[in-house]
Amino acid sequence: MFDIFTGSITNNIPALNSFLLCTFCSITFGFAVAATYMYKNKYSKNMTVTLVLLPVTVQVIIMVVSGNIGAGIAVAGAFSLVRFRSVPGNARDIGSLFFAMALGLIIGMGYLFYAFIFLLLFSITNLLLVHTGFGQSRINTRLIKITIPENLNYDGLFDDILIKYTAGYDLYKVKTANMGSLYELTYKIHLKSTFVPKEFIDELRSRNENQNITINLEQREGEEL
Repeated sequence: MFDIFTGSITNNIPALNSFLLCTFCSITFGFAVAATYMYKNKYSKNMTVTLVLLPVTVQVIIMVVSGNIGAGIAVAGAFSLVRFRSVPGNARDIGSLFFAMALGLIIGMGYLFYAFIFLLLFSITNLLLVHTGFGQSRINTRLIKITIPENLNYDGLFDDILIKYTAGYDLYKVKTANMGSLYELTYKIHLKSTFVPKEFIDELRSRNENQNITINLEQREGEEL
């Protein structure tokens, strides 16, 4: 009688004790994946919850469709559609999602020890790479917006100051503001130091007649996949 609830009416599925053990491991490993992802990273609650639940979701599907080629193909197609219904993420987000899915796949196949080894090696490697700053750009890139009156010629107006405080710069954009009475110059600069020197701002202010100057905190490029 109990087999009616624990079995499938079309296919045989793993024993209940094996299913529960794999599910417990998937949830536990999912927390480890989320904790690794959260280390020195900007994250949201939705992303961390997803990383916790993704391994067990994949594990259950793999255990149920194991041996059924048709069902496996259908599941693969369903997973591929998820990518087109989600917003673009950065490289670390995508990598963590694949990590969680891979763990769920390994556990679903029943290789709990190999899943643990994979979790351990991946997490240690990921933490070391993040902690040591491996692959981090040494160039401190910022966007700076400088407002000047319309009577000033912006061509080369700040070149000497930019050469003094930056390792390189480009005039990114020029636009008018305040009904054409002001110009807003946007430069992409590569600072020589890790912070914006106060003297740099002061010299710019003395040159643009104390109009507005805006420097963004950080300029990131090439992180989205």
